[in-house]
Amino acid sequence: MIENNFLLSDETVRLRGEMKEFVNSVDPELLRKMDRDEIDYPFEFVREAGKRGLLGLRFPEEYGGRGLSWLAESVAVEEVGVLGMGLGCAYSMVSIVGEAIHLFGQEWQREEFLKPMIKGRKISAEGLTEPRGGSDFFGTTTRAEKKGNRWILNGVKRFIAGGKVADFYLIYARTDPNAPGHRAMTAFLVERDMGVEIEDLHNLMGFRGMGTARIAFNNLEVPDEYRIGEVNNARAVFNRMMIPERLTSAAGAVGLARAAIEVAIKYSAKRKAFGRKIREFQGVSFKVAESIAKLDSARALVYTAARAADDFDSGRSRMDPRRLVSEAKMIATDFGWEIVNNAMQILGGIGYTQVYPVERMLRDMRLAPIWTGSNEIMKLLIQHEAYKMLDLPSEDRDFEKDAMDWYKEFEKVYE
Repeated sequence: MIENNFLLSDETVRLRGEMKEFVNSVDPELLRKMDRDEIDYPFEFVREAGKRGLLGLRFPEEYGGRGLSWLAESVAVEEVGVLGMGLGCAYSMVSIVGEAIHLFGQEWQREEFLKPMIKGRKISAEGLTEPRGGSDFFGTTTRAEKKGNRWILNGVKRFIAGGKVADFYLIYARTDPNAPGHRAMTAFLVERDMGVEIEDLHNLMGFRGMGTARIAFNNLEVPDEYRIGEVNNARAVFNRMMIPERLTSAAGAVGLARAAIEVAIKYSAKRKAFGRKIREFQGVSFKVAESIAKLDSARALVYTAARAADDFDSGRSRMDPRRLVSEAKMIATDFGWEIVNNAMQILGGIGYTQVYPVERMLRDMRLAPIWTGSNEIMKLLIQHEAYKMLDLPSEDRDFEKDAMDWYKEFEKVYE
């Protein structure tokens, strides 16, 4: 209901309709089973998406994708996002892990891993967060030591979505104990049956039914041909993966926030208090207005960031999209959290029950500003990219000269 297609091509609008049809086919009981932790992973959801050709939309047709844009994928993820963070993550993981394999992997890896992922036949997971921390990615302590043509992995990863059931994992490990983190890490594909140990299943506030686990590697052997990218250059893989990682987080948050406020709008148009529908009270109607404005703002920024990624990849722009992607992730997830809270407030006490899905949406959405790089990390990236612009030539007006006493250089003291 609360969406817009103003920035989209006819092809992408048709894709939205296709995604809506798929999302509407999902049995609500699947969401309930996930929230009760009665299933380990939404396998049937992923398989059905694969059968419909809706996974890995950006990847070339030769691997099972459709060769679509970042913008098209963002629209698709927004639609899946209405179902919750869990299914949004399951859907997006193909894009996230697939990006590393497609751009940095070998052809046999694309055949063995990327193609089955896009068809919904293999489940992937990524190993980023460790018990010592998540946002400090380059402080990773998982180690990989080269012995002959094999690497020996030792370490632990936690909060791994799909960790319990994944067929394979994209794992980052330190391969040079003496170099700084950004020059010391290598990425690997690790199959579960190589000896990945499932140490613990996390009891989460939300985001349930995803087999989120703590996994361990104890002298696990990985052949060198399973390496992704160059030795000690996982930084390149990680930085590229952060585009789909954060764009899908942002788009999914827009979808979930949209679902929550739509529930609240419908409720406020029916619920009466003091003899009037509560939508007629300014306290309620203004929350709706603020939520819709923030939803539209977040969506516009997500679409803009996606277009920036498309232009960068096509060579139409030399501007790295990471600043806009970071902004989209921060704004969409912060606004998403505010919007779901507004929806809860509009519903009042009944919203705090399981009669409506808003309480589940609230528990899900609370994860969004934390994962895929906390929003505090997004702020660090945004300001860093902004200050880098000081060193670039500019065609902008010299705004300082618009001051009345601009010429008084003796007053401009900086030390």
